[in-house]
Formats: sequence, C-alpha cells, structure tokens
Amino acid sequence: LLSGDVADHLAGRRFTDVGRRGKFLLLPLDDGATLVINPMLAGRIRYGQPLPRHRARDALVLRLADGRELRYHDAKDMGKVYLTDDLTQVPSFTSQGPEATDPDLTLEVFGQRLGRHRGEIKGVLTNQTFVAGIGNAYADEICWHAGLYPFRRRPSLTDDEVARLHSALRTVLAEAIETLRARVGDAIDVEVRDFLAVHGKAGQPCPRCGRPISEVKRARRATNFCRRCQPGLMIGRRG
Repeated sequence: LLSGDVADHLAGRRFTDVGRRGKFLLLPLDDGATLVINPMLAGRIRYGQPLPRHRARDALVLRLADGRELRYHDAKDMGKVYLTDDLTQVPSFTSQGPEATDPDLTLEVFGQRLGRHRGEIKGVLTNQTFVAGIGNAYADEICWHAGLYPFRRRPSLTDDEVARLHSALRTVLAEAIETLRARVGDAIDVEVRDFLAVHGKAGQPCPRCGRPISEVKRARRATNFCRRCQPGLMIGRRG
C-alpha cells in the first residue's frame, strides 16, 4: 500500500483499464499503481455527471478531466479503498478462490473445493477462499434454486445435492448477469434486485410454492429462504 497523500498521487493520473477480481474493483493507473475498491455489503460506485453536493457516507469522490465524477458511496461504512503498486499487499486479495463464473470451476473442482469446508452452506458460498464473487444476496438465491436449507452443514450434503448446488450457482449467476446487463446500462450505482426469487422478499410468496418467505438475521446480514422448498432445522452455530 502506497504511503503519502492519496489525492496528491491521483491528481493528473489516468485510469488505463477497469477490472475485477472477486468482489474487488480494480482501476489501474498509468504510473503502475492500482486503485482497489472492495465494496463489501453496501458499497456503490457511481460514474456520471457530478452531484451538487457530497452525501453522507460518500467515501471517495474523484473529479475527472471530462467533467464527470467517480463516486464511491458506502451506506454501512464496511467497504475498503486501497491505492497500491502491489496487489499482494491488499488484505484477502491473494487468498481468493477461483471466480464463481469461471468455466474451469467444473462440478469435480467445485466438489473438491467444497469438501475442504465444514460450515453452513451459505457461509461456505460467501467464503471468498472457496470461490470468489458470491455475496449475501446471491448465496440466498443459489440455495433456494438448489432447494437446500442455507444453514445445512456442508458434510451433510449428498453427491446429488452437491451437483444441484453447482448447477444452481451456474444458473443463478448467468441469469443475473444477463438481467443486469439488460436493465442497468450505464447506471452502475443502481441496485436492481426485484428479479430475485427470495433475497429481500421476507413475507412475500415463494415463487415456487407460494409459502411466505422467511428471514433470519445473523451477524449483520439477513438470510431469506422458503421453509417448505428448503426444509431444515437450525440447531445453533458450531465451530
């Protein structure tokens, strides 16, 4: 991580590309450094015409030569912004697993990696060392699509259930990417989630069976699921 004043370092520099690794947004600069943003649960990036004022929870605002601005807003103050010439120094960056959308993440590879974890299914899915890029919302969607209780312990899964989980991961992410590309356009700060099946839909009918969707809140995040389509019993957390 580079020392000194970040504003001084960025002034006059040019972004040469835009990339992503897992949940990290990568903005390489023309001097070899990289601006890295990890938005965590609630971070949003806005690119467009300048807003008239800074908003509460605006963590970073960059005025660009074309008159536009790049603004990072974090409603929960959980995200991180780094300026570095060595990505290995960014916490948790090098420990990430393969991309969740990587074609090489076959069922065999998925099963092997899954076998290294013993926690709850949802917790494993959101563990970035397992696979990179799955967050709270899409973990809920994947579990629902697979018909699996999110608090099931990984060792209890059968081979068929592992295959269903892998298939659900592929399907949910592919459909979400297609939907977001069609609907979001250049408004990258807009959160579009009305197409999701269960996440954020507590009390609404399950799209599959019609039963009201349940919600459990733990560790600053909500888990949504259908108790009929995803049967299971929460027996408390274990190590």
